[in-house]
Amino acid sequence: MTKLYIADQTCSQAVQIIANEIGQNPELVHFNVFDQTTSSGESFAEVNPLGYVPVLALDNDSQDKLTETMVITSYLADQHPESGLIPARGTLERVKVDQLLTFIATEIAQKHIPLMRKLMTDFGTEWTRAKLVAAYTTLDTRLADRPYLLGDNFSVADAYVWATLWHERSGTEIGHLENLAAWKARVDARPSVQKALKDEAEVVAIHKAQATA
Repeated sequence: MTKLYIADQTCSQAVQIIANEIGQNPELVHFNVFDQTTSSGESFAEVNPLGYVPVLALDNDSQDKLTETMVITSYLADQHPESGLIPARGTLERVKVDQLLTFIATEIAQKHIPLMRKLMTDFGTEWTRAKLVAAYTTLDTRLADRPYLLGDNFSVADAYVWATLWHERSGTEIGHLENLAAWKARVDARPSVQKALKDEAEVVAIHKAQATA
């Protein structure tokens, strides 16, 4: 069975959401980033030597392991074009989505991390938070005339942004962005998102129970 390695409240939630959208149910394995253990007892260093999630371990002949949120979500969506989660490869629409996914990865996801880990000077913290507000404002403007980031339909981009809404943890104030707030409420209500949260909570609880047994 295909395995998806996740960590609590991280961008791996985006992969869970897309898997749910297309009706796939990979086995979830929780990686505790603090003590480096997994709920399956596997060594995560052997799964991904770089030490981060998500990792999608395919059940194919070569036992491939895919990493990077934008890559995995795009791969899953490509396997089910009828889902409408991503435009077809080779089209200009797809290039624009790849551009947006890269923007999310570099200007949102990665910008939060040094703030959450308190790795920055006061000046660096102020600068990075301003960059995050600017990035979220770009999305807020985009959402002014549409329910989702690509238009009428939910997409991999929506899943990725939702899974990296770490503004409270990084101290980034975006409460004034009303379009983004309305979008979040729509995404929160999706069954695929609710299932992702439920499934993650269950595997995290199992892992914690193992640690105290």
